[in-house]
Amino acid sequence: MSGGSGPLPYSMRDVGTGGAYNNAKFRHRSRLKMVIQSLATNSSKYRCGKFTVGKFLSLLMVSGLLYLFLHKDGVVPGEVHGKDVHNNNVRRAPNFSTFWRKPPRLPPRLPPNEIYKNNYLLQQSPSEWTSRQKKVKEAFEHAWSGYRDYAMGYDELMPLSHRGTDGLGGLGATIVDALDTAIIMGSDDVVSEASKWIEENLMKRISEKGQVNLFETTIRVLGGLLSAYHLSGGDHAGSGDSGIPASYKKANPERLLEVSKDLADRLLLAFTSSPTAIPLSDVILRDRTSHAAPDGLSSTSEATTLQLEFSYLSSVSGDPKYDREAMKVLQHMKTLPKVEGLVPIYINPSSGQFSGENIRLGSRGDSYYEYLLKVWIQQEEYRNSSLKYLFEMYTEAMKGVKHLLVRKTVPNELVFVGELPFGRNGDFSPKMDHLVCFLPGTLALGATKGITKKKALESNLLTDDDIENLQLAEDLAKTCVEMYFVTSTGLAPEIAYFHIEGNPEGGPGGGNNSNKYANDIIIKPLDRHNLLRPETVESLFVLHRITEDPKYREWGWQIFQAFEKYTKVDSGGYSSLDDVTSLPPHRRDKMETFFLGETLKYLYLLFDESNTLPLDKYVFNTEAHPLPVMRSVEQASHSV
Repeated sequence: MSGGSGPLPYSMRDVGTGGAYNNAKFRHRSRLKMVIQSLATNSSKYRCGKFTVGKFLSLLMVSGLLYLFLHKDGVVPGEVHGKDVHNNNVRRAPNFSTFWRKPPRLPPRLPPNEIYKNNYLLQQSPSEWTSRQKKVKEAFEHAWSGYRDYAMGYDELMPLSHRGTDGLGGLGATIVDALDTAIIMGSDDVVSEASKWIEENLMKRISEKGQVNLFETTIRVLGGLLSAYHLSGGDHAGSGDSGIPASYKKANPERLLEVSKDLADRLLLAFTSSPTAIPLSDVILRDRTSHAAPDGLSSTSEATTLQLEFSYLSSVSGDPKYDREAMKVLQHMKTLPKVEGLVPIYINPSSGQFSGENIRLGSRGDSYYEYLLKVWIQQEEYRNSSLKYLFEMYTEAMKGVKHLLVRKTVPNELVFVGELPFGRNGDFSPKMDHLVCFLPGTLALGATKGITKKKALESNLLTDDDIENLQLAEDLAKTCVEMYFVTSTGLAPEIAYFHIEGNPEGGPGGGNNSNKYANDIIIKPLDRHNLLRPETVESLFVLHRITEDPKYREWGWQIFQAFEKYTKVDSGGYSSLDDVTSLPPHRRDKMETFFLGETLKYLYLLFDESNTLPLDKYVFNTEAHPLPVMRSVEQASHSV
């Protein structure tokens, strides 16, 4: 505005006679003083007989203040903080000094993350986590009830059509996969039913059935049998370390070991029939023969994820042949060329060489890196001698992951692990399978070797690489849970893509547009399914044990609630989903064995005490079957 007729910023009454602002006029003044001053001014201006609206309002204000003052309870500091004080239920007389006292100064407001840590989570009492653990046990028994009622003896349940299906060779895979979970949870009825079926049927099935995949049969069936054998007291040397109450029902360890040896003897044909150290992919159980996959190739992860099970069997059976054949694979892998420790996802058992250049930590690559670490941990006696090369390979590979595969999203800098579909010299793909979410747990385990972060720091056991890997583990775990929380159902897709700087990838999100990371995560139509996978809750379990941060429990509980809400089938069992981004989600008629063997087991242990299957005394195979760390085993194959 122009000219001298416009209003000034402040009234001329606020300017003193000297032409300067009187700063005192802008200081905070007591409301009561202002009222009294107003009344005093009005009293000189108006006669008592003149009762104006302004005077009436002023008197009304004073009356209200006096009323509040006369009815105000006295407050003592002990009551503010909830502490016990004498006679704190007695109504106190008003104190004039209290009225004039300044209000207490509040503590500075904490950021949301600190409030979450220091307030809400501290309210979660041990009984609350016990209650949540009980809910997981109930879910396991509900899943088992559907399988028992409609699919007993089949590999898997089809919960919607109420029937069973054999997709894993017809060995009753759900039964064996679930047995050690039932032992851990103390589900005695399930232990009885599963054990009875195994004792009466499994040996016969093994002798009669046809083709099975070496990898799947080893991790699910052989691993399940051996874990149940140990937890049932078969391995007297170490079974007392499990922390599982002795009152829980166990299986028959002698029978479990007998079946394990018969199955392993047949699976060994995949090793001994191969012209190289790399085993063939498939075995015909009844014929005791083996052959390669139709394309002649084996998955790198499948060939290198057999050693925990076969080495433990050699330990408890006294026969070194199982360990000797399985360890040849890792010894051969040591000699092959790598890309900063990273390897292609296919290998040819005829030549013993890698096939192609595709590098990823998702399907067909994932558990190779996991077993480099876990085999080294399992055989403690040889960590610093004949198996030292495994930890060195693991360390080199994790450096390669950080250098070549780890990126951050835009705009919110989620950390993720991508892929190199055409090798080091090809383009980077911002794609991450849900399977990659095993990695946070593996990184944390590799950093502390199973003890808590606090203990490792106090003992000065962590290197700079260990600390960096722990931080990466926590960052990746955050990304993995956001893959759940960004969807409409709160359940993760099978595969996600991520927005990165300069990348043309585009597509739909997860459906939950209120999520902070809705613009960072892309979920393509063919990748929206959820198979009840365990990898994220596996990492939450390991990270909670190592960091002792309760947020991992809370995240796991949110994931469990989503499973309950959208995948539970009333008649029994749980279903996979076709699309996690739409509501209501369309269900897929299948319950994978690993939902009982892994997902629910890890959730149960997440809410359990740390002395149950402690991570410095147990290793979990890639199907979540716990096997003990072997501290004094003589194995000829490790002589060099």
